[in-house]
Amino acid sequence: MARSLSMDLQSRVIQAVNEGASRREAAARFGVSAASAIRWCARLRDTGEASPKKQGGDRVSHRIEAHSELILSLLD
Repeated sequence: MARSLSMDLQSRVIQAVNEGASRREAAARFGVSAASAIRWCARLRDTGEASPKKQGGDRVSHRIEAHSELILSLLD
């Protein structure tokens, strides 16, 4: 999984957008993908913060836990 880009870079892209540049223009100016600039601006708009989300973690066990009774009954 890729690392998050620096908060300094994210804040510069967001600042350029706030100063009137389009998200794609700001992305091209700072050498990041347009999708990243769009995602950062959307995250700032939706949550009020531009910090990256946490990466990694357990994304599977909740599926197994949802069926734990059935699995345990089959084992018995």
